[in-house]
Order: sequence, then structure tokens, then C-alpha cells
Amino acid sequence: DVLDTWFSSALWPFSTLGWPEQNARLETFYPGSVLVTGFDIIFFWVARMIMMGLKFMDGAVPFHEVYIHGLVRDHDGQKMSKSKGNVLDPLDIIDGIDLDSLIKKRTTGLMQPQMAPRIEQATRKEFADGIKPHGADALRFTFCSLATTGRDVIFDMGRVEGYRNFCNKIWNAARYVLMNTQGQDCGQNNDQNENAIELSVADRWIISRLQRTEQAVNEAVQSYRFDQAAQALYEFTWDEYCDWYIELSKPVLNGEVSAAAKRGTRHTLVTVLEALLRLLHPIMPFLSEEIWQQVAPLAGKQGDTVSMQPYPQADSSRLDTAAEAEVAWLQQFLLGVRRIRAEMNIAPGKPLPVLLSQGTDEDRARVMRNRDYLDRLGRLESVQWLQAGAEEPEAAIALVDTLRVLIPLAGLIDPQAERARLGKEIDKQEKELARGEGKLSNEKFVSKAPPDVVAKERERVESVRASLQQLREQYERLGRL
Repeated sequence: DVLDTWFSSALWPFSTLGWPEQNARLETFYPGSVLVTGFDIIFFWVARMIMMGLKFMDGAVPFHEVYIHGLVRDHDGQKMSKSKGNVLDPLDIIDGIDLDSLIKKRTTGLMQPQMAPRIEQATRKEFADGIKPHGADALRFTFCSLATTGRDVIFDMGRVEGYRNFCNKIWNAARYVLMNTQGQDCGQNNDQNENAIELSVADRWIISRLQRTEQAVNEAVQSYRFDQAAQALYEFTWDEYCDWYIELSKPVLNGEVSAAAKRGTRHTLVTVLEALLRLLHPIMPFLSEEIWQQVAPLAGKQGDTVSMQPYPQADSSRLDTAAEAEVAWLQQFLLGVRRIRAEMNIAPGKPLPVLLSQGTDEDRARVMRNRDYLDRLGRLESVQWLQAGAEEPEAAIALVDTLRVLIPLAGLIDPQAERARLGKEIDKQEKELARGEGKLSNEKFVSKAPPDVVAKERERVESVRASLQQLREQYERLGRL
């Protein structure tokens, strides 16, 4: 190579395909569709490749789109470099590495050997126990989630750990699905006779939410917003499929319902999971392939590998706004009950009596239709409507639009003991609030600390202030019992 590096690199799109000879490879692969690169070499490389294409390839540019990503930096925002000793080998994140081996890797072959002690000290502080194995899928999902439109990608091991937990969540969901569907009729041969399926409102809801997720993921990928695609997949998988739909499936699978209803829920469990695995596969190929091999036959899918399956596309005919509205109401009701349990320190397994007031006719109908879900998921002892104009007892209250959900506290808790507990927590948070407000009133801290540190402190203070207000309201409410 006798040419300048950037000059020869500018020839790369066609020189690697046999140019100046005209051949099938050149005709097939030039021009390409998209170039992926960093913003720091737009002029050095990207512009020069375009210039060379215009000059030597009859005006045909080598690509039509350029995806420019940010530069990966460490958790402090510093550029990763061998001399700084802050480089992370992706294989060490995937497979794990002990502390001594990590230190040796970071301090061997330094251009400035005198930096070794400082690098060792920083490494021992940041990775006291080395790096645990996180797997390739968690790392891949992390980088997709970080692929924003900014110039910098701030890499944080905490994100990788979070997405490793996400992988575990998918594994556990798949285990539940397989335990409840393997060896069972999952409605692959759905007809109007003995194999007919009946879809519950929860089944119709998750199918509808899947269509919206498929639409969001496809739109995000087409516009190179891989962070938005990852976020849509994460929220659907964790928040909707795992946290809600799996729980909503249990009253059907374990309850006294028709065979068609059980078959419908099993069918929905496997078909939605199978589609989700296809959605996840480009980002998480190993996990999705392993699970798909077991789920696909139950969903009536054939093939040797998920990588050869068509990518899911949204079907607008399967959207169900009525089911989405119904489950949104159900979620709001149950979240209100759970919030009261947490705020009042009521044991999760203790059955709760519930009183309802000021609801609409639709609220009454929804309570009737979803009573089994409410009782099982909310662990309710009873549900009664107050007569119009009746005085409400002293109770903790949750609102579901205009519907008031009341949980009378008398007999559920020891008011004096709970007030004593809340009093201690109020004292603790008042001190925490005073400390945070003191920092923010210190001009040196506000002017000299990094902006993101100051912003985080402001957010923390606001969070403590809101929590303190809530605790005081609970304290006053208990005083009226």
C-alpha cells in the first residue's frame, strides 16, 4: 500500500470488488445501500468515498444512506483508550473476567508504563469483583438501547446488568409458557367444533398490543432508531407480556372456565411469545433461537431456525381498542389497590374488603365482567357498592377516573404502630430533604459540579419532597381512625 491511508480507504467500495475490471461482483454489490460510521471521520472517509465514486464509477455514489453513530465513552464520559486504562473488551463482558486478569490486560503493553499504578487503582475501585458474565444478547441489547442521535454513547455496566435481568425475565416467561402448554392442546387446529378457541379480554388485549409493538419496532428500524426499537421491545416484553398478561392468564388456566377458553389462552401465550422471539432475534439472536426451537411447534410454526422466519408485521385487523380500554381500566384499578397496600404496609397476601362509589354504569359492568381478575390479582375479600349519598368510612382511596375505590383501614392495620413507623420515616426523609436542599443552596456546588450531577440532585430532592408529602397525608389519615 503506497497510498495515503484515507486515499486508499476512499477506493474501498469498488476496489474490493475487482475494479477496474467490470465483473458480476461489482455489478451486484456496487452501490451499497447504507454505510455505518462514526461522526469523527465524515470528511476523512465518507466524503472521499463519495468523491471517488463520482470520479471513477460514472457518477454513481457508493451508498445512498449514511448511519452516523456516536462514539462510545466510559461512564465518566471519557474517551476509551489504552493509555487511560478504561477500555473494556466486549468478550470480557460476555464471558466475564476476574479482577487480576482484568488488571493485567489493562496494564500490559502501555506506551507510558508509569500509568500502570493509577490504572490498577482505578480498575480495583470500579471492578472490585472483576466482571461477571453477562452474555452476548445483553450486551447487544445494551448497545441498541444506547444508539440515540447524540454524538456520545456513555457506556455503563449498570445498563448491561439491567438487560441481563431482562434476558432472565424472558427465560422465566418462556418456562411458564412451556409448563402450561407442552403436551396440551394450544389450538393450532382451530375450528368451530371441538378444537375451537375462545379469546378472553386479556388475550385480545395482548394480541392488540403486539400489533402496536410490531408497528413501532418496524418504524424505528426503518428510520435507524434502534434505541426506540429496543425500548418498544423492552416495554412490551417486561411491562405487558410478563408483568400483566402472564398474570392475567393464570385465572383462566387455573379457573373453572370452558375448554375453549383455556385453549384460547394457551394459543395466545405461545403465538404471542413466538412472534416476540422473532421481533427480538436481530438484537438477541442466541436467547431467541434457543427458546424459539421449543415454542415454534406449539405455535404451529415450521422451520429449522428463527433466523429464516419472516419478520413480524403489524396486522391492523387484529387491533382491539375495546379490549385495550378494558384492560387499561383493570390495570388502573389493581395498581390503585397495590399502591394502598404498599403505602399502608398491608401484607401482600392479606385479603382486602373494597367499597366502590361514584362510578358510572360502565364501571359497574366492568366490575362484573372482570370480577375474577380483580379478586385473584388484587387479593380482594369482597367488593361492595356504596348506596348513593351514603357517607364514606375512613379509608384509603384510589381513583379510577371517576370511580372511587375505598379500602377501609379499621381492622386491617394497627393505627398506633403504623403511625409510629411513619413518624420515623418522616423524620428520616425530612433530614434527607434538608441535606439535599442545603447542597442545592450552596453556590459552589451548583456552579462547580457537573451539570448532570446537579440535575440528578434536583430530581432526587423533588422525589423526596413528593414522598414526604405522601407520608404526611398517610400519617394524618391514620390519626383519624
